[in-house]
Amino acid sequence: MDEDCAEFAVDAASTLGASFADARFERQERTDIVLKNGGLDAVSTIVSEGIGIRVITSRGIGFSSTNDLSKVSVRRTVKEAFRQAESCRRKTPPRLSDEKRATATWEVPQKENLSDIDVQEKVARLIEEDETISSSGDIPARMLIFADRQLEKVTVTSEGTRITGILPVLLCSYFLTVKCGNQVEQSVRRFGYTGGWEGFSQFDIAEDGLHEVEILQRLMKEGKKSPRGTMDLVVGPDVIGIICHESCGHPMEADRILGREASQAGASFMNQQLLGTRVGSDEVTVAEDPTIEHSFGYYAYDDEGVKSRRRFLYKDGIINQFLHNRESAARMGTTSNGAARSSGYNREAIVRMANTYLLPGEYSQEELIEGINHGIYMKSYTEWNIDDKRYNQRYIGREAYCIEHGEITHMVKRPTLEITTPGFWKAVDARGNDLVFRAGNCGKGDPIQEMDVLYGGPTTRLRGVFMR
Repeated sequence: MDEDCAEFAVDAASTLGASFADARFERQERTDIVLKNGGLDAVSTIVSEGIGIRVITSRGIGFSSTNDLSKVSVRRTVKEAFRQAESCRRKTPPRLSDEKRATATWEVPQKENLSDIDVQEKVARLIEEDETISSSGDIPARMLIFADRQLEKVTVTSEGTRITGILPVLLCSYFLTVKCGNQVEQSVRRFGYTGGWEGFSQFDIAEDGLHEVEILQRLMKEGKKSPRGTMDLVVGPDVIGIICHESCGHPMEADRILGREASQAGASFMNQQLLGTRVGSDEVTVAEDPTIEHSFGYYAYDDEGVKSRRRFLYKDGIINQFLHNRESAARMGTTSNGAARSSGYNREAIVRMANTYLLPGEYSQEELIEGINHGIYMKSYTEWNIDDKRYNQRYIGREAYCIEHGEITHMVKRPTLEITTPGFWKAVDARGNDLVFRAGNCGKGDPIQEMDVLYGGPTTRLRGVFMR
């Protein structure tokens, strides 16, 4: 029935004279739980469904959506998308990259199906995690948020592509305010998994929260002023992960490069002429991979029906590949690499990241530290900023230590790295063997679309950067 609805929409668009049309039906069942200071603040269960329709004519592209799946409503929505496309006045007709027609059904397996787990059990497990964290110290404010959703997607195109996917997702986050005397520090962490209820146990929320409370208490008691000047720097997976996402992933999105995002989420310092040029040292290979099983950014096919694949954005320090949907790929004379994603049926599919990370190396953390005479180990961050072209940026440490003569000595407060994108990546000289991911929430587009992503990498060493 879902595929019939999408087929009907595509046929209706073709009858109107569209040169191309695709329809994406989505149905989602979602549960949300919120705890505030140990008390149950909210529980909700929502079921939603609808269809988004894209129409292309010689004049432009139109998109419209509806949650009324009657034929009358779907036909009206198709006509609105067609009207939008005909109202455009493009200098050249829009086109999409040539892709193979695909027919597939995919589903992420669940050991414990989310639908079989009672809401009361989910609440009870979240309360257990909260009670463990709250017992660790003076935490005047804390919030735990849990959500699970089961998403069914059906994508049909006028070229003959037919894709059905089922994506179960778990996510959890906490926000902690930790106090020590008259000092206050805060921590926000996020966890994500595609699969069944079994993923909740893999989050280790309480263990992670206890560590954060302990570290923040130590920082307030023992932390000293961070040294200033040119020195070596070791960054942990959390830090290298956010840098991969912000200073590699975003500027490599082709729609940004083409200027579409300039008035929304920003532009990019990249251009097509930079492909094949150096941006970092030989140690820098950044992958973008939605095929990692059970990862927070997993998908088997993107929202245009293109099969997902691993992409190397930077390879051995060279700018290697942009992220594309079919529209951007056609404009740059290439093919899509399966990066079209949307946050729901009522949003168009745009170029998005999935799981972005620096490939690991061979060194242990101890070996990376041993090679430094004077420097800083920034294990995690409390703040980051980057300009709208993703070129100039700043990262401020949370858990951080001074390194003297190859040994970690004492904690330091808020070491700050201000650097350019090429400046950072060219300073990388060694990578650890400890690949770690962190779940994130990436915003882009207008209206804003929030997307599930992972970012990460290994503990990484940089030489001769300026710290303040």
